[in-house]
Amino acid sequence: MNAAHAQLAASMILVGANVAVAKALADALPVSLIIGLRCLLACAVLLPLVLWRDGAVLPGRRALANLLLQAVFGTVLYNVALLAGLRLTTALEGGIILATLPAVVALGSAAWLREHIPQRGWAAVALAAGGMAAIVLARSGAGEGGSLLGNALVFLAVCGEAAYVLLAKRAAGTLPLLTATLWMQVFSAALVLPAWLPEAGTIARLADPVLLALLLFHALTASVLALLLWYGGLRRAPAGIAGVFTAFLPATAAACAILFLGEALTTAHALGFALLLASMLLATWPSRRRA
Repeated sequence: MNAAHAQLAASMILVGANVAVAKALADALPVSLIIGLRCLLACAVLLPLVLWRDGAVLPGRRALANLLLQAVFGTVLYNVALLAGLRLTTALEGGIILATLPAVVALGSAAWLREHIPQRGWAAVALAAGGMAAIVLARSGAGEGGSLLGNALVFLAVCGEAAYVLLAKRAAGTLPLLTATLWMQVFSAALVLPAWLPEAGTIARLADPVLLALLLFHALTASVLALLLWYGGLRRAPAGIAGVFTAFLPATAAACAILFLGEALTTAHALGFALLLASMLLATWPSRRRA
């Protein structure tokens, strides 16, 4: 594995590990407080990086409007739905459901951007539907810790992230990456401010060094480091190849849930994971070019 592939894999491993971290944080802190502090910490790290790499760039009105929508869907909706969902379901099931993202993005691209979906894209969507059905089957059994409502909220988070991806795709190249990310985090912090200020008193719980370390890890890896690693890898690897590395996300989430949170893997979980992993690989594997 070369350096670019290592960066792509590391990025998705961090995102997958953050599912278990988010589960631990959501069980101990208000959701709005987690998101607010995460955004503020990300801004504190990104601001000097932006001034160093990009300088003081002021986006135009259209770019700012697009960044605001990205913040609404990619930060607020995604994190609120994910954290709220993880309070009700397991990190294992949450991580598996996140693997539906490529299929949801494909459907969104067809519906909103009018992009053509090839046959294997529809096959990936069908596999993703089968994987979700397996997770629903797991909930109909005697498994503990999960819930249909929690899983539905995690899927809503996937829809929010898919909307963010499509908005970012529409505005690709209009702003430097770090500048766009900083403005999105600023908008996100402003959007959640009214919700997390009333919960500010619970910040005293961060006196627990383990909880504080988890929050710092969550903020700095999910909002900054994973992003820099991903786009750093994209500079030297084709986008099609990069998509294959998204398979590390559900695999890492499942491993962390089992190893660190003590969650159990059932046959239905294994079936859902296999179907969704196949869906991701089918949706992102680069096409063969004819000579």
